Amino acid sequence: MKARSWFHAVVLCTLIAACPAWGAAEDRSASPIELKANELHSDSNSRTATFLGQVVAKQGDVTIYADRLVVRYAEQAQAVERVEASGNVRIVQGSRRGEAASAVYDNGRGVITLEGNPRVYQGNDIVSGRVITYYLDEQKSTVTGGSNERVRAVIHPGQGSKSIGTKGDAVPGQRRGGQ
Repeated sequence: MKARSWFHAVVLCTLIAACPAWGAAEDRSASPIELKANELHSDSNSRTATFLGQVVAKQGDVTIYADRLVVRYAEQAQAVERVEASGNVRIVQGSRRGEAASAVYDNGRGVITLEGNPRVYQGNDIVSGRVITYYLDEQKSTVTGGSNERVRAVIHPGQGSKSIGTKGDAVPGQRRGGQ
């Protein structure tokens, strides 16, 4: 059971970091988002902004890198409805890193989905599968395998990944207070 909790913590920490940088609801983060790219195409009719070429989206200590990032706005407001990142997607926060061919953030559902050889790293630990899905509101994640690829987790116990738990949680295999 401890390994399962630890596994969820690894996925949780990396994917929750992606939420604010993808323009999540205001209650998740009020920090400004800085976007850089080689090109920007904005279309009011389709309510999209497309960033192309060496895209870097940064909010606080979270940075997203991609070849292409499309922001879709809601019809009624300037709220972000959906963000689609594709091509060499990396989400980085400190020692946490997520990688995939594509990532989609659905603001209405509160779901982030990584596809295309998705991998989530925390220090030396790694979780991979066919699809990694994180449900922000429920704070749970699902990693699914496919017919040719099973879910894989490589965990290095005792290497001190204290940042993976929530505040006040003990590191798996360690009692509270670091004893």
